[in-house]
Amino acid sequence: MIKYIKILISLLIFIFYSAKTLADDDKFKIWLNNFKNEAINMGISEEIVTSSLANARFLPKVIEYDRYQPEFYEDTKTYIKKRTSKDKLRKGLVLYKREKKTINTVEKNFFVEKELLLALMGIETNFGKYLGKMDIISSLATLSFDKRRSAFFKNELLTLLSLLDRQIITKEELYGSWAGAFGNFQFMPSTIKNYAIDYNNDTNIELKKIEDSFASAANYINKIGWKKNQPCFFKIELKENIPSKYLNSSAKKIVNKKKIAFFKKYIKNYDNYNFNENLLSAIITPDKDIIPNSKNLSPAYLVFSNYELILKWNRSLRFALAVCTLKQKFENEI
Repeated sequence: MIKYIKILISLLIFIFYSAKTLADDDKFKIWLNNFKNEAINMGISEEIVTSSLANARFLPKVIEYDRYQPEFYEDTKTYIKKRTSKDKLRKGLVLYKREKKTINTVEKNFFVEKELLLALMGIETNFGKYLGKMDIISSLATLSFDKRRSAFFKNELLTLLSLLDRQIITKEELYGSWAGAFGNFQFMPSTIKNYAIDYNNDTNIELKKIEDSFASAANYINKIGWKKNQPCFFKIELKENIPSKYLNSSAKKIVNKKKIAFFKKYIKNYDNYNFNENLLSAIITPDKDIIPNSKNLSPAYLVFSNYELILKWNRSLRFALAVCTLKQKFENEI
């Protein structure tokens, strides 16, 4: 009897979610038709809009990914360890050895450390080994239709159609991550529009090729204010007397920045570092308020302006820590 009840419950759940998916599909089709008209009214050619969106589908899996990102459930130690392994370092060094001339030239021209570029590419796509297989247009359309961040993704989709219309990118390469990013460094359409470069001068921006992707990433980091040879972070041990207002646990905005000297009285291992005490800094506790049962003051990091710039790439405290950690490991090997 219990066996049949379980089967019945499973069947009812299946019917419920199947009905919900069908309802979402119908609503999505209505939304897509309205969006097509809006895109055309904004000046994007009807031909591009029609052909590009002809096969756009609602992807329930994309909504699942959006709700369950590792940046928001893995503790800092686990997250960083997974993304800065010896194997990751080895693969990056192999790539650097093979593309040394191009990468060194990009570093020189854009004043951005090659180690940072390697770290970003390594964490984003495992050095081009995992670029993603999602249909970018369907992903962006799904997220635009979804209510959570509709305005942001709708703007990205409109930007993508504009890039196609201006023949800056081609539709054939539009396969990437569930969030709508693609290429070696996982650029979103608005990032392509503002910072991507046809570095090898072959008339197309090809973000799955070394020349264009490395130059575009370096141009982006340079333009948003990266300071070469300046620190990202230091791991610190906090004293119990630090006021909670100085503990940043959200990546949305880093607040209560002070010169390093100000925080001296709150840091146990202060004397272990040769700090430039005039540098503007802030303290982050990335597991606080996110990881259940995490310690209130540990782990903790003193972060700087370069760290905050990585947050513009990906608004995650752990992502920025992982990038800077892998960057340091490359610096020790190159």
